[in-house]
Amino acid sequence: MLRRSLLRNALAGLVLTVSPCAVYAGAATGGATEWTQLLNNAQLLEQSGQGVEQIANQAQQIAHQVTQIQNQLDQYRTMLQNLEKLPKNVWGRAENDLNKLRQLTQQGQGIGFSMGNLDDVLKQRFPSFEEFASGVHGGQNFSEQYEQWSKTNRDTIGGTLAQAGMTAQQFETEQNTMKQLQEQSQTAVGQMQALQVGHSIASQQLEQIQKLRGLIAQQSTMMGTWYQSEQAAKDLAQQKREAFFSSTPPSTSGGQKMQPRW
Repeated sequence: MLRRSLLRNALAGLVLTVSPCAVYAGAATGGATEWTQLLNNAQLLEQSGQGVEQIANQAQQIAHQVTQIQNQLDQYRTMLQNLEKLPKNVWGRAENDLNKLRQLTQQGQGIGFSMGNLDDVLKQRFPSFEEFASGVHGGQNFSEQYEQWSKTNRDTIGGTLAQAGMTAQQFETEQNTMKQLQEQSQTAVGQMQALQVGHSIASQQLEQIQKLRGLIAQQSTMMGTWYQSEQAAKDLAQQKREAFFSSTPPSTSGGQKMQPRW
């Protein structure tokens, strides 16, 4: 909370004269924010200050929803152990939960892309930000870190599916996911396999989202610290200008009076 407050308050100081823009969407609704569409630097800082806080909240909400799905999958597995096969209505709920898990995974990937893109755009727009980032702990490139996080996440999911004889392509879209799950529903073995794979992916996502939240917090802190250093330099320059223009000019009295000579 303190980190998010620091960033929000710091960035807000630069844009007090800017009228509020449209309500932030993008990653907060599951998609990726296109920061490059914000042509005005003041708008970019305003939106990033608001957006990072919203994205951090969304990552927390994703973790909460994944936990709920994981617990629900546990219940389905317990029920299946005592039944020949899950009833159609119960399996329908399981399908919806597994499809929701797919959506949450995609939202996490969207957040990673959006935050990595923000790091790139800030460095392009503000040379001082790139200089500051390169000097923090031997250099901070969050764009690369988010890209690596995203790759690790995809590889982990792909590996889990491969162990069950499935592929990531079978779950890329809602249509593909529901088709695959309908095939799995034909037998108790197929149902249990789908539930176990879903449970494993949910566990992995909780771990990955925790890492994602850590990256967001680090990036947020660095952005706030950079702005504070920038603002301090601007304040010092302003003080020097005010001191120069408000200083008393040197006295001109006491000198020799100029008189014409002829």
